[in-house]
Amino acid sequence: MAVLLALGSAVVYGMADFCGGLATRRATAFAVVALSQTVGLFVLVLLLPWLSGAPAGADLLWGAAAGVAGAAGLVLFYRALAGGVMSVVAPVTAVSAAAVPVVVGIGLGERLAWWAVVGIGLALVAVVLVAAEDGLSSLRSARAAGLLPALAAGTGFGVFFVLLDRTREAAGLSPLVGARVVSVSLVVVLALTAGRSLRVPRATLPVVLLAGVADMAANALFLLATQQGQLAITGVLASLYPVSTVVLAQVVLHERLAGTQVAGLATSGAAVVLISLPG
Repeated sequence: MAVLLALGSAVVYGMADFCGGLATRRATAFAVVALSQTVGLFVLVLLLPWLSGAPAGADLLWGAAAGVAGAAGLVLFYRALAGGVMSVVAPVTAVSAAAVPVVVGIGLGERLAWWAVVGIGLALVAVVLVAAEDGLSSLRSARAAGLLPALAAGTGFGVFFVLLDRTREAAGLSPLVGARVVSVSLVVVLALTAGRSLRVPRATLPVVLLAGVADMAANALFLLATQQGQLAITGVLASLYPVSTVVLAQVVLHERLAGTQVAGLATSGAAVVLISLPG
């Protein structure tokens, strides 16, 4: 069940990123993030009477800390995009986001079957291939200094996964309230400090609303997955979200897949099979 929930979170994370990417063509990234996350928080509050569980104070604190890490990762991600190439920033960010839960999970004593370890390795390779829309040549030509913001952003996302994993299953979705309140507050403060507009054109509102609902749904699926399964596995599977984004771009926007992306899709399928094998 944890594997299915983690895969579901990856699919929905990819949908949220796709919608957010469309929205940022007409509004600032800060505006899209602030509004979409506020919408997600509103949806979560509506669902809490049925899904709140029985959280302890520690669960809410872990959630709030996750919100700080997630917001920091998001800001660093957009900073990396502003100063780098998307085909380089995206795979580096996704791989570092996947690597953090693996390292922490193994460090905490999680034991993995050898085929799951191979699957995790393939998943990391798949993320790079799928997200490298300009081919591997763009990665080879990247400068080390330009990769630092992308690595930092991915680390922030990875820490977000790790901190949510520290919450108890009995807490339900309550930790996400702390995470979302903190992240929304930080993004709004940063936007106002930087003098960025938080206005979203009316025509873009439906896409932003969909991004917010999808992002919250993905967070909920991941939280449920990590409460039931191993962090090293759920974190990697959730980080396969670029696959969903790329597929949606092909179907909706009719974008053409590069050869590396096709190879990445096939590799991700093999990775999922290996990780999903019982053991």
